[in-house]
Amino acid sequence: MLFLERLRLNCLKHGPKTAIEFRSEHGTERISYDALWHRVTAAAAWLAEQGISPGDRVGVCLPKSLAAIELHLAACGIGAVSMPLNPAYSASELRYLLEDSGAKLLIAPRQGPDAAAAGGLAIDAPTRIFAVGPEGLSQSLPTNTDYLNKFKLSRKTPALMLYTSGTTGRPKGAVMSHGSLTANIDMLGKAWQWSAGDVLLHVLPLFHVHGLLVALHGALNAGASAVVRPSFEANTVLRDLEGKDCSVFMAVPTMYRRLLAALGDSKLELGHMRLLTSGSDRLPVEVFDAIEQRLGHRVVERYGMTETGIMLSNPVDGARVPGQVGVPLPGVDMRIVNEDTGKPCELGEVGELQTRGPHVFTGYWNDPDKTDRSFTNDGWFRTGDLGLRDSQGRFELKGRMTDLIITGGFNVYPTEVEHVLARHPGVLQCAVVGVPDADWGEAVTAFVVRANTSTTDEELVLHSRSSLTAYKSPKRVVFVDALPRNAMGKVQKKALVADLPSESPKSA
Repeated sequence: MLFLERLRLNCLKHGPKTAIEFRSEHGTERISYDALWHRVTAAAAWLAEQGISPGDRVGVCLPKSLAAIELHLAACGIGAVSMPLNPAYSASELRYLLEDSGAKLLIAPRQGPDAAAAGGLAIDAPTRIFAVGPEGLSQSLPTNTDYLNKFKLSRKTPALMLYTSGTTGRPKGAVMSHGSLTANIDMLGKAWQWSAGDVLLHVLPLFHVHGLLVALHGALNAGASAVVRPSFEANTVLRDLEGKDCSVFMAVPTMYRRLLAALGDSKLELGHMRLLTSGSDRLPVEVFDAIEQRLGHRVVERYGMTETGIMLSNPVDGARVPGQVGVPLPGVDMRIVNEDTGKPCELGEVGELQTRGPHVFTGYWNDPDKTDRSFTNDGWFRTGDLGLRDSQGRFELKGRMTDLIITGGFNVYPTEVEHVLARHPGVLQCAVVGVPDADWGEAVTAFVVRANTSTTDEELVLHSRSSLTAYKSPKRVVFVDALPRNAMGKVQKKALVADLPSESPKSA
């Protein structure tokens, strides 16, 4: 049974039960399961009125809201491809995504300056932009709420496209079918023991696989309730956790660090919580230990990526080992192979993690060559991550085969940042790397050879933020006389980090 079919059954079964409770500074809005289905089907009919057909890409670039959730589910329900997009994207970032995807419709905030700017750009795509105000789509929805019944979805039907940084340096659209999307949710539902009695505290973004697929879809698939916050604010989340009405919480390591900092020297009694998970970045052992000491839970760490959803997880019942990401989920095949020979590694030997199974995406949008390179001849997906497996069958991550940066749970590819910096007249050469950071996990750090000494770090950060989302922009700029290179002329980024001055330059 596909996810949307199960959601429909949950809406019939749980009817008046709260599906989503949206809490914000403006108050609380609750929507029941039957009301959710009514609004999703009405939104589906509205999309059809906008000319959306099966296979069309629909960009949903809205702040975290009920409207964003309804439009995403509606697009999937009519066989279109939902494209959740970060509303903080700059106009140039949006333009690239719209042109690359050929999206037929972009739904953006009425007051969104970047979305408005995107509308004024010469976009080489058939995209029409529809602006949505704070009231959402309520004034625009048709009355036909049986509309979804006419669509027959299969496991192979494309459902979702999330853009992820790849080895080319430009984001690529990873396409998940209804089958791979459903397989991910079902695997996690079994492993994490989701039930209709759960209440999820949702503080993650909806344009990321963690917040959308793992968290929101997981709760709705189980018939559980989701308490949704529009954004993460440490003191507010601590009050929500202490309120005893939530049983499941999911976060990235940066969020846990900020919760611990907000707690100060105190502890929080969370005996009513069933499950705390961490993902999207490595959870340092010291943070794992601090969570146990201060929040009273051994957090469940897991491992996944945009192209595959979650593959490995520590158990709900059993040993949760700090520094390890657990064992394969039910139905997931995992192996570790030697980077050079491609042969399976022995226990304890570091190699590339590869996976196969119904959870794997169908490929990169409009890029068959990259898709082919991402799979082995015998059908295993190459994750690009290094790890090992111990004698107990548990996996431990050891780094990445590429220099992808993960900051605050988000992926940043250095090439994209370098291209932006290189356009500044004061930059002669530059290299961007991830440097370990206590708050962000990794901080985007730019090493710059200046064209003139008057160029400042503040100037370069502002330049970056004019074209990039804030989390992609450098947290720190380090000026150097030259970039170290090998005999082939390739910049040696490890040498840059090794030579990083112990006395921090002015923070960017």
